[in-house]
Amino acid sequence: MEALSSLSLVSATMLYVLAMIAHAVEWSAGRMVALPLVTSTRVAGPRLAAATTTRGTSTGAMTSRRFTARSAAASTAPVCPSPTSPSPTSPVPVPRVSAAAARVGLTLTVLGFALDLGGVVLRGLAAQRAPWGNMLEFLTAAMVLVVGGYLVLVRRAGLGWLGLPVTLLAALGNGLAVTVFYVAVAPLVPALHSVWFLIHIAGATVSAAAFNLGAATSVLYLIRRNAERRGQVQGHLCRLPTAAQLDVWAYRFNAFAFPLWTFTVAAGAVWAEYAWGRYWGWDPKETWALVTWVIYACYLHARATAGWRGRNAAIIAIVGVAVFWFNFIGINLLVTGLHSYAGV
Repeated sequence: MEALSSLSLVSATMLYVLAMIAHAVEWSAGRMVALPLVTSTRVAGPRLAAATTTRGTSTGAMTSRRFTARSAAASTAPVCPSPTSPSPTSPVPVPRVSAAAARVGLTLTVLGFALDLGGVVLRGLAAQRAPWGNMLEFLTAAMVLVVGGYLVLVRRAGLGWLGLPVTLLAALGNGLAVTVFYVAVAPLVPALHSVWFLIHIAGATVSAAAFNLGAATSVLYLIRRNAERRGQVQGHLCRLPTAAQLDVWAYRFNAFAFPLWTFTVAAGAVWAEYAWGRYWGWDPKETWALVTWVIYACYLHARATAGWRGRNAAIIAIVGVAVFWFNFIGINLLVTGLHSYAGV
């Protein structure tokens, strides 16, 4: 079963890589989309009328024609239709290559998820315990939840625009798990033989999935926001929700994860008292878990403060997920503490 688990996880990683490539093709093909021609509001009608009526000479007529040509070119420049427009234009057309790549990417992601889930289950059966005892097992379980949550949201809420960042994250996470962090199946150390082990790690895994989806959405929010501010929302960016909508989705992910992370930290304290006879000892893992909690508390506070919404809140969310992964990976590799019992 251990060999089959490893084969499933490696196969899932390869499928995630292929899905990521397909979604990259989707985005690159979408850059060349033939956008609808929308009249630009920057062209001043009175100036054009004055130019055509007050110049009767041949020079004036020539100048008028040049100005008219330049104005027509500017007024019919391909711009992204505004979804908030009172009279929206026709939907942005999707190139065949982009649409086909999106379908291929989603299909490969579903297959990768099935193999990933199978690998995690087989790992647990081989170890005869919950497959959360080391970095490999936690990371693969977290990727299963990330991809599974994404697939549910694609089905129920149409969040297909998360395909590229999710498959990139899944390919990277599973790739590190089956190479750098791979360890053979082994029994749990005595400190992990507790029901609080299941409760604590389950909460951390679900929190990891939601935090990562929130961070991916925050990155897309910053990209879309910058494009909107420059007036250059073109190509595949037109298929993303508006910056305001992306900001709301990022908030939903992080607001869902924060109470779970609070519960995870509290459950870890109870588990520490059971295993080591104290609730809190400022172990490096405990300290950085608290730092992660403070950062996301600041994120929620920033969302409630008018001057810190949007860009500033998105940056805090990205910093928060970076600190989360440093706590999980960096602390295990760089610092020795009570949480180093499982190695990698």
